[in-house]
Amino acid sequence: MAIRNKIYFASDFHLGTGTYASSREREDRLVRWLDFIKTDAAEVFLMGDVFDFWFEYKTVVPKGYIRFLGKLAELSDSGIKLWFFKGNHDMWMFDYFERELGATIISDELEIERNGKKFYLHHGDGLGPGDTFYKFLKGFFRSRLCQWLFARIHPNLGVGVANYWSAHSRIASQKKDNPKPGEQEWLVVFCRELIQTHFYDYLVFGHRHLPLDIPLNDKSRYINLGEWVYASSYGVFDGETVSLKYFEK
Repeated sequence: MAIRNKIYFASDFHLGTGTYASSREREDRLVRWLDFIKTDAAEVFLMGDVFDFWFEYKTVVPKGYIRFLGKLAELSDSGIKLWFFKGNHDMWMFDYFERELGATIISDELEIERNGKKFYLHHGDGLGPGDTFYKFLKGFFRSRLCQWLFARIHPNLGVGVANYWSAHSRIASQKKDNPKPGEQEWLVVFCRELIQTHFYDYLVFGHRHLPLDIPLNDKSRYINLGEWVYASSYGVFDGETVSLKYFEK
């Protein structure tokens, strides 16, 4: 039996975006990836925008994704620890995945240490310079008032509005992010400022949809996990280093 000693990181699956067929194809690919890693994974960090929209009503969750969720349940039942980060598309996760999958839900950043390496983990939205309007919206959307108001809307209307909005997002309209030159990349700016006062070996994010591995100095590295609509990229920590990899590229 293989030793489970690796940690996997992935982000921005955006399940539900695009046509039903394209989302199902992506879901099937994710299930194959989870099958691929289940023999040596100790932990799996899903770092935001797993779904293109998610809202947990008290007794209702968005339909679909049965194969993906079933595979996650299989991994959890086998002893693999699952972590879910709230992204800007699925920030309305509450306790469903905690109860059903034993997952830990992370609202913002998480600092961990594994095998002597220090990690700073965050979806990546609302960090760094600029994007003031989104930062304001994020605070409102995450407020209890906004969540209470949205929960009053019938799911048929609420999910319908969210899906319409989602259909006009950058990933649905095939607008890929472009990296800014060098140190102008805004999450790099954030990381360089952060490591002035806090040391981390790896600072790992999603959100930007750009698979990136950028040295910040002699010891710290910025890792962006990319996404699964185009790249199917992910990160893996083998106990010594983090590597960016691609599944079925």
